[in-house]
Amino acid sequence: MDLLPCIVQDARTGEVLTLAYMNDEALSRTRETGEMWFWSRSRQKLWHKGETSGNIQRLKGLRLDCDEDAILALVEPAGPACHTGERTCFHNGELEPVPGEALATLERTIEERRSAAREGSYTAQLLADRALVGEKVREEAEEVSRAAREESDERVAEEAADVLYHLAVLLAGRGMGLSDAYEVLNGRRR
Repeated sequence: MDLLPCIVQDARTGEVLTLAYMNDEALSRTRETGEMWFWSRSRQKLWHKGETSGNIQRLKGLRLDCDEDAILALVEPAGPACHTGERTCFHNGELEPVPGEALATLERTIEERRSAAREGSYTAQLLADRALVGEKVREEAEEVSRAAREESDERVAEEAADVLYHLAVLLAGRGMGLSDAYEVLNGRRR
């Protein structure tokens, strides 16, 4: 039985969730069911991700590396990937944030603010007022435009961050996420 490493990645955010192993049967069941199946090296048996926890991973796409000896599974997770309850199995070691994690982390923070709105929370205020958040997106877009004409690269980055924050809040207030905009962008590439 040949086992291939399978990197599992959140299709919406790009975050790496786990590394597991697949044999032919796991790959076949994954394709048939649209949910992730793996081979457990410790138990020496096939297992359906989320079978006991409910944290299934819906398959969005499979990719093979250039040598066809490793798999990348793009999934929509229904909960934490790790048996510890952490979102990703990669929650140990050097955990300083890197740029590629910023938007996914921002979206989760906005959702936390929505779920447990604290008195005086700016994010909660924006989520509750579509007109206000729309105005803030316009205002911040004007500021980044001005910074691009007249200010340093550092100021452009700061103002661009403000646009991204306010845009993410605007989308969240409508029950959407940045991935909705990503889908439009991908559709334009076709």
